[in-house]
Amino acid sequence: MYSVDIYNRVRRACLKDGMSAREAARYFNKDRKPIAKMLRHALPPGYRSSEAPRRPTLDDYVGVIDEILRTDKALIKKQRHTAKRIFERLRDEHRYAGSLTTVTYYVHEQKR
Repeated sequence: MYSVDIYNRVRRACLKDGMSAREAARYFNKDRKPIAKMLRHALPPGYRSSEAPRRPTLDDYVGVIDEILRTDKALIKKQRHTAKRIFERLRDEHRYAGSLTTVTYYVHEQKR
């Protein structure tokens, strides 16, 4: 990932000063592909995940977790389930064999 500074310098050299992309690649000691990307975007594009994360152990329990979170919305904040409590309920009531971390990541993602 290149900084905003290098983006600005490359864009200024090519778009204002008339330098070609190939010449800019040589001048800035970069490959032509990143130079072309810098010319397409004014700011560096952030990381974009191509697909949703796969959670093979959690996929069967997503409906249960969503239902718990949906019912929690009607409760006051003090009585809502934490991610750890949701994990314990899954483990005890539904024989979930996955990890707490996987459940925690999913719950935080859903709460956002």
